[in-house]
Amino acid sequence: MNEVTTTLLTYSPATLFFAVILLSYLLEDLAIVSASVAAAHGVMSVPLALLAIFVGIASGDVGLYGLGVWARRWRTLRGFLLTKRSVRFVRRKLRTQTFGNLFLIRFIPGLRFVGFCLSGFFRIPIQTFLLSVFCATALWTGVVFTLVYQLGEIQWVHQHVSWGLIPFVVLLLVVINRIAGNKLKEKTVCQD
Repeated sequence: MNEVTTTLLTYSPATLFFAVILLSYLLEDLAIVSASVAAAHGVMSVPLALLAIFVGIASGDVGLYGLGVWARRWRTLRGFLLTKRSVRFVRRKLRTQTFGNLFLIRFIPGLRFVGFCLSGFFRIPIQTFLLSVFCATALWTGVVFTLVYQLGEIQWVHQHVSWGLIPFVVLLLVVINRIAGNKLKEKTVCQD
């Protein structure tokens, strides 16, 4: 069995690097967990795995910002969005305490797409956007990667669970994200 696994996982570092980046566009947590398990198994180096995750997540976030900037070109869409009370509320929130709000958006499930697109749409300064996104990405990636990598390094886990660690940890992250996201949303609603 190990021979088959080793044969299947003999890819060039460049292939693995770009595979992690592409996977991060679809499911970020799965990309982080997969790269950390691959690094724990020696299939991918730790620096290369971390770089691939960071490049994938950060470029995806910048892409969402760019999508918002591009969407601003349509006058009808601008008029529609800017007349909505809820959108004006979000614009005020994004323009006050920009760094903190964008940093939090990174961690609340379901808000990243809308929040980052609206950041571009509202022309939030790109420097502030990039700084908050890079800091939040580095924190999240560093914590999850380190924990999964350390877990993957445990001899018993390495021998008995091996690649089965990926679906378990991803499911655990989904549950944690949902619970934390609901708590943050409740707290935000109560404060407003």
